[in-house]
Amino acid sequence: MSKIISIVNQKGGVGKTTTAVNLSASLGALEKKILLIDADPQANATSALGIELKKNQQQNTIYELLDNSIKSEDAILKEVSPNMDIIPSSIDLVGAEIELVNQPEREKMLTKQLDSIKEKYDFIIIDCPPSLGLITINCLCASDSVLIPIQCEYFALEGLGKLMNTIRKIQNFHNPQLSIEGLLLTMYDSRLRLSNNVIEEVKMHFGEMVFDTIIQRNVRLSEATGFGESIIKYDANCRGAINYLNLAQEFIKKNELIVDNES
Repeated sequence: MSKIISIVNQKGGVGKTTTAVNLSASLGALEKKILLIDADPQANATSALGIELKKNQQQNTIYELLDNSIKSEDAILKEVSPNMDIIPSSIDLVGAEIELVNQPEREKMLTKQLDSIKEKYDFIIIDCPPSLGLITINCLCASDSVLIPIQCEYFALEGLGKLMNTIRKIQNFHNPQLSIEGLLLTMYDSRLRLSNNVIEEVKMHFGEMVFDTIIQRNVRLSEATGFGESIIKYDANCRGAINYLNLAQEFIKKNELIVDNES
């Protein structure tokens, strides 16, 4: 089984990149073959794994991939973490939004590139930009499912309706097989009544679509990013690492059940 999952939310600061990096690393630790694609021009997933792209030197990134100037295999950096490869990003990706506008089938550029490598991985995880522009649309068109991180804060559901509407449009016009992988509650603080209220509201509206695993606030997650390491490598015994390993196990179990039901 091979599956492509976009991690998307147009709101920044909800744990999107943290989830992309640490879910990927956790799945790798559980012996799944993973490709992480950094599709965000801020390149935070790239830097979070300690990858530094050198200035004034030709580097193969997601930008060159969307530009069709390289093959997908040429953009992959191997084994940045156990069982985990990455296609890095750079600030050059900002220009792709404009450059893709006049391309035929512009929303399918990433889909075409991933077709040749998809079966080499158990899961391909895409860290989308915090917007609903053409790059994100490319990611959604290439994906089998969408994982939506939701911060346990007051404005958690703000903009979620717009995101769901965008997903429905992609399903209707470009990718009818696209499904919701699940909603992931992040940055949970058990001391705050607000966090518990958000959890109750999200579960009331979305029910079984919400992952049982909740990502708690943990300073080690931020520290790991600063050191250019996944939480699994930085401190595998901390609460953040345990949360993401639990999420990876739930994620695998859920997908195994889907395969069994389809058989």
